[in-house]
Amino acid sequence: MRPYEVMIILDSSLEEDAVRAAVDRSTDLIRNRGGDPHRVDRWGNRRFAYELNHRWDGYYVLVGARAEPSVMAELDRSLHLADEVVRHKVIRLPDRVADRARPDAAVEEARPEPGQDSNGE
Repeated sequence: MRPYEVMIILDSSLEEDAVRAAVDRSTDLIRNRGGDPHRVDRWGNRRFAYELNHRWDGYYVLVGARAEPSVMAELDRSLHLADEVVRHKVIRLPDRVADRARPDAAVEEARPEPGQDSNGE
């Protein structure tokens, strides 16, 4: 499985329940096809730098996931077809960046080997 980040911009006029349902549909699609949506960050309403589809603001959601490429292609297709999605972007993260983002990986790197001091000697 590969690490991905998905940025979803939803219509800002949606009710909180509709936003939750749209995000749940995306995470359920990943989970039901064997992926792991490990992080969902709701950034809330943000103003655009320019007008998109006659709108000046949107509700931003960032989803971090580990999945196969075919799963993310299906998610991309479903987000493209969803009426409530203003824009979306699926990005595959490099492995070294994804490992840095995991909190348990940082702890393992910081721990020196037995018999070594903190300088690695």
